[in-house]
Amino acid sequence: MNSTPLVSLVVPAYNHADYLKECIESILAQDYPRVELIVLDDGSTDATPDTLRAYGGRFRWESQTNMGQSATLNKGWGMARGDILGYLSADDVLRPQAVSEAVAALNSRPELVATYSDFDLIDEHSRSVRTVATRDFDARDLVLDLVCQPGPGAFFRREAFLRAGPWNPELRQNPDLDFWLRLCLVGGFLRIPKVLAGFRVHEGSATYQSTNIARADEPVLMTRRFIAISGLPDWITAANHRVVATGYVASAQLHLRAGRPVMAFQRICSAMRASTATLLSARAAHLLLSALIGRFLHRLRSTWVRWHT
Repeated sequence: MNSTPLVSLVVPAYNHADYLKECIESILAQDYPRVELIVLDDGSTDATPDTLRAYGGRFRWESQTNMGQSATLNKGWGMARGDILGYLSADDVLRPQAVSEAVAALNSRPELVATYSDFDLIDEHSRSVRTVATRDFDARDLVLDLVCQPGPGAFFRREAFLRAGPWNPELRQNPDLDFWLRLCLVGGFLRIPKVLAGFRVHEGSATYQSTNIARADEPVLMTRRFIAISGLPDWITAANHRVVATGYVASAQLHLRAGRPVMAFQRICSAMRASTATLLSARAAHLLLSALIGRFLHRLRSTWVRWHT
């Protein structure tokens, strides 16, 4: 890879016209000289097309019939020309150094396949609610405990993306986690301990939306498919029961958040059958507790920020 490879960023935009301009401007303001921006309007019914038309030909964009996030990102990366790929949700932002920091890290460590950074949680007015210091990369945390270390501001090599395979369009809840699981089989990730992005949390964001039954059960489907991949390292194969159990706990979290306690209890029972130790772990307790009080804590923080502002 040369010292200034082309970096391609794909933004899937669906009904986030209120935030899309800020997202786009944050990418256009990057201090790195070679950034390709592709914005795909995924069948929006709000002012998203008008926002994009106002930019003329400053970057590549197009509107399409709704395909979903995964299919839209796969399409965008297929259009992209860069050696390094990334994406940004239409309501999130990047700091000006995000791309240059990622390129410097990947240039200095050829064995790495991806980078990610710390980020701010921001509200609907772009005010910082709190800073999220992500965990240093640990493949065991990612695979065995489903700790999704990468967030906004993650980048990865095209070659590694082709080896890991595209995002799964069947998954609507956590297609990113499914991708990171497969990508970590290709190579290591590096955490950049700097705040290089903003992750927006608001009432319309997916983070706190109630999920239907099928989406809430996706972690079970995802983990079972992952452990069925041929040629997995021995440390994963030996802990298949733990991976499956964590998938059930993650599913229980989503059912609890959606107000389905009976289904949550059923998934907890399935987790216990797969691995009692996993169900009694601190990670399981964190997932289940966050389902019960996560939204309340976010609203409390947001109220505190607004009051001080």
